[in-house]
Amino acid sequence: MTTTHAPGVAAEVIAVRPGPPLTGFVSVDGSKNAALPLLAAAAALGRPVRLSNVPDSTDAQIMLALLQQAGWHVTQPVGEPTTYVILPAEASRGLPDLAQAARIRASYYLVPALLARCGQTRLPWPGGCRIGARGMELHFKVYEAFGDRSRQDGSGYGIEALTSHTGTVSIALPFRSRGATVVATLRALTTGRPLRLGQPNLSPEVLSVLDALSSVGWETRAGEHVLTLSPPSSPPTAPAAWTVPGDKIEAATLACAVAATRGTARIDGVQGRHVGPFVAALHQLGIPADTQPDGLTVRAQEAAPTGRPLRAIASLSPAGLDADFEPPLMALALGLPGTHLFADAINPGRHGNLLPQLTRLGAEIEEISPTECRLTGPQQLAGTGVEATDIRTGSALMVAGLTARGVTTIGGLDQLRRGHADLSGKLRALGADICEVTP
Repeated sequence: MTTTHAPGVAAEVIAVRPGPPLTGFVSVDGSKNAALPLLAAAAALGRPVRLSNVPDSTDAQIMLALLQQAGWHVTQPVGEPTTYVILPAEASRGLPDLAQAARIRASYYLVPALLARCGQTRLPWPGGCRIGARGMELHFKVYEAFGDRSRQDGSGYGIEALTSHTGTVSIALPFRSRGATVVATLRALTTGRPLRLGQPNLSPEVLSVLDALSSVGWETRAGEHVLTLSPPSSPPTAPAAWTVPGDKIEAATLACAVAATRGTARIDGVQGRHVGPFVAALHQLGIPADTQPDGLTVRAQEAAPTGRPLRAIASLSPAGLDADFEPPLMALALGLPGTHLFADAINPGRHGNLLPQLTRLGAEIEEISPTECRLTGPQQLAGTGVEATDIRTGSALMVAGLTARGVTTIGGLDQLRRGHADLSGKLRALGADICEVTP
């Protein structure tokens, strides 16, 4: 197939069919999941921040638009398409209308900055991928610990900063929530108060925020059981310069595509330590892969499938398997021997999106529970029309389509683009037979 995607025209579907093993070199974009809290941190800092390696995904662009609508000044240096400078907004008593916040889940990261600017905020309930209930109850408990007041109704929620308090804020999270960990960190930043947070989330996305705060004088100590933050005695006033880390999930998706086609490729731009649990899963499947400080190499041409069962269990623990690694691994495992178990209790609606689409391709997957499933490979898939019902389902379907007989057409590209600016282009760079079909 040849690409029929016209410049400036959004594709309606992506058509994928099997071809030769994927080979070569490709570089990932910045991580959407890390860029969104870093953009919110830039707004909360109160001084100019230069943020580089920002992905051109839809969610990142919406977050930038929300900052501008809320009064922050966002500029882009000439000739630097992935760099943005966020300039502080003047204090305001008016509440901005941020209706677009309903389009992305990470809009809740903006609350601390809005409280610092306006003293209160009102936002619609966040949107994003429909992968199960992911409430904000922990967020409200965080704000209450800082002395803020929260209100909720059917259309959204409001937070109001009450009388200023001093002293250390101590919070114990009942589970390792990434969202609650970030908002606690950013609320500490905007109030200038020390924080002691029990059972924090220590994912790379959270650690990138902590690294950003460390660079501007905050003392951060991230232990498995307790995270502590202490403000600088004299905050620096110079502009800050931060970088969004490479997208570990995009790297994993590309690695699964290479492995599924028995290819060999170098995937650059991702920190090797961020994909450690994923690479361990590849090794369990008999796929040779190595990490480097700034990349990942997959050598599936040398693979000797073990037939051993893979247990891909999503986890919030510091060394656990990120839930977003699970969908592309499932698409890969369909073509490999063994009986493999997959579980994602973190996003309880994800399997409800992913499994029916893989079944349309002919996959036989046993649903043990709404969050657990089992499959035995190898299975031969057959191309048909499927839908990207969320970001990770879309990327997993691209992996599956590379080995399915015939042509697989994937709709719902608006979901895929929320997390990946050009995943199909990166796969084409490795030799994938993919075309984007415009209306």
